[in-house]
Amino acid sequence: MIERKDQKTQDTWDLSALTASQEAWDKDMAAVRARFGELDEYKGKLGESSDSLYSALKKLFEILQEAERLLSWAFLMYSADSSNPEVMNRAGIADMAESEFSEKTSWMDPELMSISDEKIKEWLKEERFQPYTVYIRKARRMKDHVLSDKEERIMSLYGANAEGYHQAFMDIDNIDLDFGEVRGEKLTHSTWTKFIHSTDESVREEAYKAFYKTYEKNQHIIARLYEGSVKNDIFSSKARGYNSSLERALFPDNVPEEVYTNLISSVHDAFPSLHRYYALRAKLLGKDKLKHWDVYVPMVPAVGAKHTYDEAVAIIREAVKPLGEDYSNILCSGLTTERWVDRYENKGKRSGAFSAGCFTGNPYILTNFEDDVINSVFTLIHEGGHSMHSYFSARNNPFPSYNYTIFEAEVASTFNENLLARYLLDHSESKEEKAFIIAQQLDNIVATFFRQTMFAEFELLVHQEAESGRPINVTFFRKTYRQLLENYFGPQLEFEENSDMEGLRIPHFYRAFYVYKYATGIAASIALSQRVLKGGDKERDDYLSFLKSGGSRYPIDALKVAGVDMSKSDAVKATAAYFDSLITELENLIS
Repeated sequence: MIERKDQKTQDTWDLSALTASQEAWDKDMAAVRARFGELDEYKGKLGESSDSLYSALKKLFEILQEAERLLSWAFLMYSADSSNPEVMNRAGIADMAESEFSEKTSWMDPELMSISDEKIKEWLKEERFQPYTVYIRKARRMKDHVLSDKEERIMSLYGANAEGYHQAFMDIDNIDLDFGEVRGEKLTHSTWTKFIHSTDESVREEAYKAFYKTYEKNQHIIARLYEGSVKNDIFSSKARGYNSSLERALFPDNVPEEVYTNLISSVHDAFPSLHRYYALRAKLLGKDKLKHWDVYVPMVPAVGAKHTYDEAVAIIREAVKPLGEDYSNILCSGLTTERWVDRYENKGKRSGAFSAGCFTGNPYILTNFEDDVINSVFTLIHEGGHSMHSYFSARNNPFPSYNYTIFEAEVASTFNENLLARYLLDHSESKEEKAFIIAQQLDNIVATFFRQTMFAEFELLVHQEAESGRPINVTFFRKTYRQLLENYFGPQLEFEENSDMEGLRIPHFYRAFYVYKYATGIAASIALSQRVLKGGDKERDDYLSFLKSGGSRYPIDALKVAGVDMSKSDAVKATAAYFDSLITELENLIS
C-alpha cells in the first residue's frame, strides 16, 4: 500500500479553501479558541434588548463558522492519513476545542429560552434578525426540554463521559478483538467484507464462524457497554422531561413517533416479499436453505467492463442528466478539476467513503476507488449526491440554518444511486448485465430498507424493556435479536447458535434511533427519483428546491417540497411494492 506522500496531487482533495497551510491552521485555531470567552459579556443580558441578543448571535455564529472550517480541515486530514503524528495531534486539538466551546456556551440555550414569547416575536420583525430566524424558532421549540444554566453545564460535562460507552466499544471492536485468520490472512473488519462476499462458501463459513465466535467470547463486556449506553439514553430523556428515549431522539427533527412505528409495521407487512427474495437467493445459489453467511454473496455473477475513475465520472455525468445541465456540470467539475475527491487508498487512510461538506470551502468526498468494482461507481455517485446537497444548501441559506438533518441526507445520496441504476439498465447490452444490476438493487434495498428497519425495531424493543423497569442483559439482547432474525429472514434461513451476536456488534446502536433514517431515506429517494424520471421540469425543480432548502425547514416539511410526504406510509409501502416488482423482473430475466 502506498504512502500518503506518494499519491498524485490530482488524485487528492484540495483543502486550500479551508486553510493555506498547517502553520496557518495552528495560528487560526489559537485565535478562535481565544475568542471563546468573548460571549461571556452577554451572559445574563440576552433578554435585555434586541441589540444584546443580535450582537450575541452575530458573535456566536462568527466563531462557530470559523471553528467549523478549522475542525473540518482537521477531520479531513486525519481521515486521509491517521498514521501521521502531526495530523493526529491537530485532530486531538480540534476535539478539545469543540468540547471546550460546548461547555463555555452551555448557558446560552437556557437564557434564550427565558426570553418571553412577546419579546422574541417583536424582535424577529427586525430585518437584521433574518439570518437567525430559523435558528431561534427551532431552538425555542426545545424550550420545555432545556434545563437551567447550571444543569445544562452539568449535562455538557457529563456528555463527554457518556460517550465513553461508544468509545470503549469501538476500542474493543477495532483494537482488542482478535478474530484470527482465514486461509492464512488476518480476519479484520476490512477483510471480513471480502471473505463474507466470497463465492467460495467454505471461505464464507470459516470467516463467519471465527467472527461470531470471537464476539461470543466477549459477549458479557460488550453487552454491559450497550446496557450502559441505553441507560444513558434513558437518563438524558428523563432529565430533559421527555416521555421516552424515542421521543427525545425524534423531537429535534419534529418527526412524529408514528413515522418510526409505521415504518416497522409497514415493513412487517412486506415480509412475504422479503422472504420471496431469500427464496430466490437460495435458488440462484443452488441451495435448499441459506445459511447466514450466504446473504451477502452476489446472487448474480458480476459482468461488464472495468471503469477507470475518469470513465466512472463520464457515466455519472450521463446518469444525472435528468437533474439538469447545471447539476451535472457542478458535480462532475467537483469530481475532477475542482478536486473535491480524495480518490485512492493509501496507508493510514480511512476505509469506506463519506462526504463532508461545511459552509466554507467545498463539499469534500473521501473514497477508495477500485476500477474493477462496479460498486465504486455507485459509491462515487452516492457521495456525490451528499456533496451536491451540501453545495446547494451552503449557497442558498445563511450559516445558522444551512445544515440539513441526517433524515434528509440519505435521500440525496440514494436518489443518485437510483438514477445510476436506471441509466445502467437502459444501456445494458445483455440479459446477464441487466440481471446483475437488478440483483444489486435488490441487495441494496434489503441492506438499507429492510435490514436497517430490523435494527430500528431492535433498538425500540430494548429501550422499551429498560424504560418499563425490566433488566436488559446479554440474555435479553440475544433472545430479542434472534427472534427478529427469524422474523425478517423467514423460513429460508438456518441460523447458527451464535448468529444473534450480530445484535451486539453494530456501532450505530450507540447513537440511539439513528438507523431508521436510512430506511426512510431510501423510501423517499425511490419515490422522488421515479417522480423526476417520469416527470418534467416541475418535478425536477421541486427536487432541486429540496436540495437548496438546507436546514430552513424541518425534514418532513422539506421533503414535502420535493414531492413526498414521509409523515404517511405511502412511500414506505411503495418501496416494498417496487422491491417486489424487481424480484419479478429478475425472475423473468433468469428464467
